[in-house]
Amino acid sequence: MSIFGKIKDAIFGKKAAPAPETTSKAPAGGGTTTTAPAPTAQPQAQVDVEQVLNGIAASKGNPDLNWRTSIVDLMKLLDMDSSLGNRKELATELGYTGDKDGSAEMNIWLHKEVMRQLAANGGKVPASMMD
Repeated sequence: MSIFGKIKDAIFGKKAAPAPETTSKAPAGGGTTTTAPAPTAQPQAQVDVEQVLNGIAASKGNPDLNWRTSIVDLMKLLDMDSSLGNRKELATELGYTGDKDGSAEMNIWLHKEVMRQLAANGGKVPASMMD
């Protein structure tokens, strides 16, 4: 699983994707069988990313982590490996084009891009965390 996928699952909750269902109907009088897709599920409510992360921090006794602006602290809060190797992999995954040297520039970009991707995938993220 991708590193961003792990971050997303940690915040949104891991949900098993249901297998697509189909229904078959035989036409009156025989003949060929038609297959129609089953009705799709209603969209899930938007996940408040800040609220979820505040809850995780509170459940851990409010650790001294600056997860609102630091990708390293965000990953630590989610019990993920925040090593440079993992951040380089995340940078590649998300399309970072600069030097993958663990610089402040890379880490700031990573945090903002993770927040943008969470928003693009159904999360409610404060604008201050994306720009």
